[in-house]
Amino acid sequence: MLIKSYGHSDVGRRREKNEDAFLVNDERRLYLVADGMGGHLGGEFASKLAVATIDEVIKALEEDPETTLPEGESMKPGDFSNCLRYAIREASRRIFEKATEDANLHGMGTTTVALLFRNNKAYVANVGDSRVYRIRGKKINQITKDHSLVGEQIRAGLLSADDSRAHRLKNIITRSVGFQETVDSDVDIRAVRTGDKFLLCTDGLSNLLEDGEIRDIVVNNELEAAVKRLVDIANERGGDDNITAILTEVVDVDVPSEAKSASPDDDTTLDMG
Repeated sequence: MLIKSYGHSDVGRRREKNEDAFLVNDERRLYLVADGMGGHLGGEFASKLAVATIDEVIKALEEDPETTLPEGESMKPGDFSNCLRYAIREASRRIFEKATEDANLHGMGTTTVALLFRNNKAYVANVGDSRVYRIRGKKINQITKDHSLVGEQIRAGLLSADDSRAHRLKNIITRSVGFQETVDSDVDIRAVRTGDKFLLCTDGLSNLLEDGEIRDIVVNNELEAAVKRLVDIANERGGDDNITAILTEVVDVDVPSEAKSASPDDDTTLDMG
């Protein structure tokens, strides 16, 4: 598979520090976005540690499948879903451990979204309310489900997506990496096609742009221009949070491929954590 990408993070208009972190690695086809929380020091520390840990663990597992895992953990070669889940659990453990050692970091945590391309599939893992969207042709789909109070109310039919944008509790998340020693992540697997684009972003972006706006900007611009335009619009609308976005494009897939024969509208979820 051949992937190209562009990522950018902006402090926004209201914050003094940028507590987001991200990773772009086209060579290993791994992309990460994290939105930290937990005070002046904690949020920035948590997001950076999450990104660094997940990157380190994924690399170690793929380079040495026989690597020693903690008691109770097991990993089969090629089990990329479990690989992502384990990497995120390890990030949560390390963040939690640091928070217990340093009172200044107590209560810190971070959202995390991860995108890993392997074998003509996109493996998407998430904890919290940062998001991953897929843009295929002229359609956009949010792949991740927000682990937030508002997100749960939307799924329960108690709140509309439009009303959620102005909800006073829209920033309350129900799951994060590092606030507790371990965490469960959702993993979604999608077959990919040449031309598919995936957007990873923090809520500093998704809270201020509607899905249709995101789609139009991504469809009508090259990767770098699209990301910069998305960030600029979020800032023009107040920039009340840090803003981070990574846009990836599947330039080519391996042949033969289930993805190439799939319907353009195929949104089948192959696995769900």
